Amino acid sequence: MASNALPQAVKIVEVGPRDGLQNEKEFVPTAIKIELIDRLTQAGFANIEAASFVSPKWVPQMADGAQVMDGIARRAGTIYSVLTPNLRGFEGALAARADEIVIFGAASEAFSQKNINCSIAESIERFAPVAEAARANGVRIRGSVSCALGCPYQGEVPVASVVDVVARFAALGCDEIDIADTIGVGTAKRVHEVFEAVTKAFPRERLSGHFHDTYGQALANIYAALEEGIAIFHASVAGLGGCPYAKGATGNVATEDVLYLMNGLGIRTGIDLDQVVAAGDFISTAIGRPNVSRAGKALLAKRQNAAACA
Repeated sequence: MASNALPQAVKIVEVGPRDGLQNEKEFVPTAIKIELIDRLTQAGFANIEAASFVSPKWVPQMADGAQVMDGIARRAGTIYSVLTPNLRGFEGALAARADEIVIFGAASEAFSQKNINCSIAESIERFAPVAEAARANGVRIRGSVSCALGCPYQGEVPVASVVDVVARFAALGCDEIDIADTIGVGTAKRVHEVFEAVTKAFPRERLSGHFHDTYGQALANIYAALEEGIAIFHASVAGLGGCPYAKGATGNVATEDVLYLMNGLGIRTGIDLDQVVAAGDFISTAIGRPNVSRAGKALLAKRQNAAACA
């Protein structure tokens, strides 16, 4: 296990505009997506997952990726990431001036077979030409390891399987690799075990934690990852999102809750929590979804009470 001295600063990757919105059944207007990303940019995020260049047949919500990327007000120094499943998607990402592409693979053999009808090894090998094209064009590559802490089909996922996928992504030239608890079943003990193992296969400073909050363990898992020296975390404004493959799985941990935790620990993020709270209120209202961020709701209520008493 790494030293328990926590990082002094962390990078929060905001995934709400892509991972958070992609499963919404009602199409979210392009202008709303653009305003959400612009609000998040202004709040100070260094990395925002903005769009997805996948077939609109499979993910209709992300059909306007090119328009979204064209419409946002970019800030110098902010990385705007997009999901790219194949070379066609990469071409779209390149045309849209994406700073980073995201490729993905499951640590669970059952998940891989059930969802894309091929083995883990085959699924990641399919990304080889995409990664090669990204490197040739100077585009950052992020690899995402889904079901790293549990699978809806096979249950427990061996730590060795997670390490194997990390090694395969490393061989493709990934700049960062996400360890994702896709269905939110992980616990702090397992987080320690997984990160202790994967840091032997890939540099600790380029690994990130991506936690869903299905069982209410996301913040505890983030703290466990901090104890392992991990300093990159994904979060979704207002807790948007979910996993279509696991009934009852909730969205990513809410960004507001993560920021409240980091602020309390004295860990720098460079992000304005008040602006993120406002962004969470904006998108929740715009799409008619409840805001599931506890910190967000508490701070909004506090703000409303103060206004009423003024």
